[in-house]
Amino acid sequence: MNIVTFCNIDESLIDNKHKVEHFDSSVSEKADIAILDINSIFDFEENKHEVCKEKFVSIAVIDDDSDYDAFKNFGIDAWIQGEDIQDINGIINLVEKRFLS
Repeated sequence: MNIVTFCNIDESLIDNKHKVEHFDSSVSEKADIAILDINSIFDFEENKHEVCKEKFVSIAVIDDDSDYDAFKNFGIDAWIQGEDIQDINGIINLVEKRFLS
């Protein structure tokens, strides 16, 4: 899976079977999964068609309920609480099986 992050995330939390690139650096392959947070929602919205495959899944990292309220209008596929970020592989594996197979 190709993953593009629009926010700062510790890449060591993501299984090394995935290729992880950050949006700010040059993206060599379009993403199957995009990871974003409330601070990067507009970068994501403006650039998702350029850096993501036609069929991709978005995962939002949220810190509180107000983040969720902001994201619900953007068609985000999955959410994870920032405090649970160490569990992100579980969500990645789930969306990989459920949405991208």
